[in-house]
Amino acid sequence: MAVAGFATTPEHANYDVVIIGGAIMGSSTAWFLTENPDFNGSILVIERDPTYQWCSTAHTNSCIRQQFSNELNVKISQFAAHFIKNLREFMGDERVPDILLQNYGYLYLADSNSFADVLRENQKVQLAAGAETELLTSDEIASRYPFYQLEDIVLGSINRKDEGYWDGGTVFEWFRRSARNRGVEYIDGEVVSIGQEGGRVTSVTLSNGTEIACGAVVNASGPRAARTASMVGIDVPVEPRKRFTWIFTAEQPLDQDLPLTIDPSGVHMRQDGPQTYLAGCPPEVDPAVEFDDFAMDQNRWMDHVWPIIATRIPQFEAIRVISEWAGHYAFNTLDQNAILGSHPEIENFFFQNGFSGHGLQQSPAMGRGTAEMLTYGEYRSLDLSPFSFERILKNKPLIEKAVI
Repeated sequence: MAVAGFATTPEHANYDVVIIGGAIMGSSTAWFLTENPDFNGSILVIERDPTYQWCSTAHTNSCIRQQFSNELNVKISQFAAHFIKNLREFMGDERVPDILLQNYGYLYLADSNSFADVLRENQKVQLAAGAETELLTSDEIASRYPFYQLEDIVLGSINRKDEGYWDGGTVFEWFRRSARNRGVEYIDGEVVSIGQEGGRVTSVTLSNGTEIACGAVVNASGPRAARTASMVGIDVPVEPRKRFTWIFTAEQPLDQDLPLTIDPSGVHMRQDGPQTYLAGCPPEVDPAVEFDDFAMDQNRWMDHVWPIIATRIPQFEAIRVISEWAGHYAFNTLDQNAILGSHPEIENFFFQNGFSGHGLQQSPAMGRGTAEMLTYGEYRSLDLSPFSFERILKNKPLIEKAVI
């Protein structure tokens, strides 16, 4: 049975653009195509899980930051913040709600001089790009946030402008709803093969045997990016990596908001509501996992996460987990940065992959950029060419030092 709003077969046999994957990245691209006055083609979005129950978008912690080491990543997040705060104006629909960006900020904690130096270098990049990142000594952190235990901390880095939590689910819903209202077609289906002729993609075939001709294909299939790319004989270094999240309450709640705190251990935690908090981390060993592996590791909480957050914030000694889940990063094993744009040899096959946990906050800029590339063959708003697939072919990583 088809999910409401999703057909199981397309209305037409031919589309100008076929997007494989209808979560926030694919839906952003579809919406920005409809927003572009110079694009008048037909768009089909194919989504294998129209409930979105298992997509990365549904398992996100919905955060945004400007504290990156790469200026381009800073600017991508700055556009996202502008888009989020002005969503109704962008959508041109009075029904769109106001989206509040909760500026808790990200607080990076350094327990070594070497990482403190990284924070100092990152701050230079961020300030030059217009961010408002501050460096704080441990005494300055304690003055602002007296609940931390900071005996091992030598430096912190925080930015409270357009950095924190936002309702990514609502933005995703409006990307999708508005795109459909503007004529984008969504169907429930799984692409199992992609046809080629003369160095170009010509069609996609669904698991039910339906063949759909197309002018271009966008690979927006999240952790399944490598499987989709393999259908045209391309190797993409993207794999599913599991990430754990816990929501908890504290017997003694903090008397001020908790920034998204990145502990030197790799555990992060933040405010999640008036009386709730969120913590997250990767597995102890971080291999690729199966696409349907969302099992939690209870020992990871008891043996690793809880002891760390209770040590860092003594008031978190007495806490209660009220919700938990595992999600998947679409992890780029080369450099944990996006892979974007067309393939140099199959020019109508477009990548939108490998966001490595940054996809939600990068979706407005990446959708806009992909729409520009599909329409004009070039980026016009923000030059995203450093994310091109050619760096994958040349094995030249685009280094980002601030990966969580």
